[in-house]
Formats: sequence, structure tokens, C-alpha cells
Amino acid sequence: MGLFSAILGNAGHAHKEDLIKDYGRLLIDGEEIEMGFKLIRDVFIFTTKRLILIEKQGVTGSKVEYKSISYKSISRFSVETTGTFDLDAELKIWVSSEQEPSIKKQFSKSVNVYEVQKVLATYVLK
Repeated sequence: MGLFSAILGNAGHAHKEDLIKDYGRLLIDGEEIEMGFKLIRDVFIFTTKRLILIEKQGVTGSKVEYKSISYKSISRFSVETTGTFDLDAELKIWVSSEQEPSIKKQFSKSVNVYEVQKVLATYVLK
């Protein structure tokens, strides 16, 4: 992920080994990380059981919020691919019966949004 892309708020792939090292303590027995993405300070991880959103807060980033969203609570999602002049792709996730998407994330062009869609579809549509 390039710095310019990160400054714009676009997520890039995070290495699975780094995610396990940094956030493995959040996983339950039998849960595995499928893929993850990193912004400048924030991370979101797709596991075999849920979506984990990690948001660092404050100036120092020492305060961290961990949001856990089970796939069964996701009512729908959309993926928008990059276009000719677009620099980013977008993911929107609706939780429960919300009218507006609860989660919106943008991805750099280097991310294959079809892979993201496939992981979500695999677990949400079970």
C-alpha cells in the first residue's frame, strides 16, 4: 500500500503473518484469519467466524477499539470496483436492519475486491 493511497483512506493488503502476530490473541479456538487490510492506523480482518475492525484512537494510538461483527448479523453488502479514473474500490456492509451501511471501507487499486467479495459471500451466505 502506498503512502499516498493510505493518506486518502484507502486500505491495502496486510500480511497474514503480521496479523496473526499482532492480533492472534483476539481469535478463538478454531478461528483463522482469511485476509486483512490496513489503513494508516486502523486494521480490518476477515476471519472464518467474523469481521474484526480495529480502530486506534487518540493522538498516540494507545487506546484501541476492537469491534467484532458476526457474519450472520450482516444483512447485505456491496463491492464497487475501480473505474478508469477511480483510484479506489469500495466495500459497504449493512449490519442487521440498518437503512444505511454500517461499515464503509475504501481499497487501493492493488486490492482485488473480488477476493474480498468472495470471502464475505462465503461466510454471509452460509
